[in-house]
Amino acid sequence: MSDLSQLPSVDQLLLQPTVASHLDEFDRVHVTTTVREVLDELRTAVREGTVKAQRDTLTVEATNRLLARLDRHGSGSLRAVINATGVILHTGLGRAPLAPEAKQALQEAAEDYCNLELDLSTGGRGRRLDHVDQALRRLTGAEATAVVNNNAAAVLLLLHTLAAGREVVISRGQLVEIGGSFRMPDIIAASGARIREVGTTNRTHLRDYEEAIDADTALLLVVHPSNYRVAGFTTEPDASALIELGRRAGVPVVFDLGGGTLRGLEQWDLPHEPIVTNSLRAGYDVVTFSGDKILGGPQSGILAGRAELIERMTASPMMRALRCDKLTLAALSATLNLYRLEPRALQQALPTLRMMTESTEIVRARAEALLAQLAPATQEKLGALVTPTTSQAGSGALPVEELDSFGLACGEGHAQELARRLRLDDQQAVVGRIAQERLVLDLRTVRDQDLRALAAALNRAALAEFWPSTDR
Repeated sequence: MSDLSQLPSVDQLLLQPTVASHLDEFDRVHVTTTVREVLDELRTAVREGTVKAQRDTLTVEATNRLLARLDRHGSGSLRAVINATGVILHTGLGRAPLAPEAKQALQEAAEDYCNLELDLSTGGRGRRLDHVDQALRRLTGAEATAVVNNNAAAVLLLLHTLAAGREVVISRGQLVEIGGSFRMPDIIAASGARIREVGTTNRTHLRDYEEAIDADTALLLVVHPSNYRVAGFTTEPDASALIELGRRAGVPVVFDLGGGTLRGLEQWDLPHEPIVTNSLRAGYDVVTFSGDKILGGPQSGILAGRAELIERMTASPMMRALRCDKLTLAALSATLNLYRLEPRALQQALPTLRMMTESTEIVRARAEALLAQLAPATQEKLGALVTPTTSQAGSGALPVEELDSFGLACGEGHAQELARRLRLDDQQAVVGRIAQERLVLDLRTVRDQDLRALAAALNRAALAEFWPSTDR
């Protein structure tokens, strides 16, 4: 049985000199509550055998955790995390890392007042969307654009405005789940529209749409399979034929791209994904896509298309509930401005694109540099070695594609415990992935400037006093 009597008391921790000094800075109730939280965690750790039940060890561990937590409380619970998972657009880790220009624009908007809805030339009321509309129209060729807080919101706004109380015709094979258990049928229902399913999971013909259109049809909805692929015995109508059908019937045809890209990915030797511009040129009335996936900007949902339809959406009361704040618009505007660059410069300017296209030689060199920065004792204790692995775009982008990569494999037999220690490191949280009973740190998603902090976190994890004999 575990010896919980070795845990220090609340009062004993509060009397520690380094803790007592914080009582002048923080409210005593806050400090005391935090002490109890730390002791509860250590009580669980002692029971599970992941911390040695010795008074001195537990007191030091409790004090260190407490001080780190008090310091973190000043900046909230969101922390910088080194993403060593190899998933470039990791939803749990915030998707696209922003370019320096976008971070600078965001900081300036956060620190100062700004002309969010003020026309500086006239002194009158301005439109917040004007800060991104011109760039979006130039990049997509759309008559008009709008931006809301994510792509699901863009689809919701579109359906609520154009189809509430009426039918939306959609292929059964496109009634997708978009992550987090949010499903397209749920979004359609929430918008007030009704679903009219046509075709089957793997085969939908133009005639299926023709037979479904009637006086109650509000629009035809096409959903790009951005987070899945259906292969084998499949068919779907040609986009031009479906668009022509919509025109003949007087029914808008809209395209939910999901991810969406503003440039052809083939020029960087990546698989094809539909380009927003080409989709609009094909004749879709409205296209929706994400700002924080392949585009490389902040979380946002973008609508581009016919001015008459976009204007109806921006005039909807729902638009106010879904609109973006100044921080999102500042970061998105700066990101869009980068798309003026030629392909090689854009590839280096956008972190997302750079990680997707970086050569395996560069990634391998980064993995070797990390290994060289580890203390010899850490290398030996963790059994660290450079290993080939595969990365993914993530967040529904390029769903069946894998990117060759290199990582550092370590902690065989102790992978779960090592992963836990790195996640909970008080100085720098690190997240990797476990494969074949080892923790793999994929260096495709780790920046050069983070190598020193990553090596230090590994050294701290390896030097911890207690090391379980096997994963639990």
